[in-house]
Amino acid sequence: MRLTILGCCGSIPGPNAAASGYLIEADGFVLGLELGNGTLAGLQALRDPFDLDALILSHLHPDHCADVSALTVLRRYHPALPYPARPRRLPVYGPSDVHERLAYAYAANEEERATTDLSDVFAFDVLRAEPMEIGPFGITAVPVDHPTPAFGLRIAHGGKTLAYTGDTGVCDTLTDLAAGADVLLSEASWTDSPERPAGVHLSGKEAGELGRKAGVGRLLLTHVAPWTDRDAVLAEAAVAFPAAELVEQGAVYDL
Repeated sequence: MRLTILGCCGSIPGPNAAASGYLIEADGFVLGLELGNGTLAGLQALRDPFDLDALILSHLHPDHCADVSALTVLRRYHPALPYPARPRRLPVYGPSDVHERLAYAYAANEEERATTDLSDVFAFDVLRAEPMEIGPFGITAVPVDHPTPAFGLRIAHGGKTLAYTGDTGVCDTLTDLAAGADVLLSEASWTDSPERPAGVHLSGKEAGELGRKAGVGRLLLTHVAPWTDRDAVLAEAAVAFPAAELVEQGAVYDL
């Protein structure tokens, strides 16, 4: 299983840096995880976007899904579509309102929305608590604590497990989500402070403590906001998990 970082800025894209976006690959299957602002550019720099076999959106804030609108244009209007070699409708998994949210993001007005529901481009499905299979991956979606419906994910293949927090504050489901994972890809949006609002994001300290408590093999920190000191976030995490790492755009990790 291979993880590629298309973007890792939290909340908004940063200078020459995309928001959240990842590729997870195994057995020739390419799974997209998030497609936030700027990530389609990074995807095109690495490979043909038509290589995507499915896309998961943990939640529907723009920094995790904004570039789906651009992907819609590509898959609808590209003059040299690679079909029928690949299915035209890309499977997209997300919260229960994923279909409506993405249609509203793409269509400019009510008139366009009346004739555009994106179903010619995407096959939408809902993330559920029951384990599901997407290509060669076993996927378990776990509700987490964020201002909008949001999920963390366990992604398993070939005896290896990648746990992904998505965006979340500290909550009871996180330890089970991450338990024993080979890699924990954890958001760490800010430094720790009692003034941080609950139910929004993890601090570096909280991400490190989660990795230690869950007994993960490797802790990768992502979703650091552009206005946050990355080194400070890493230093906090390293108190509880000394081998914690900050991901970088374009980095590749093999599990």
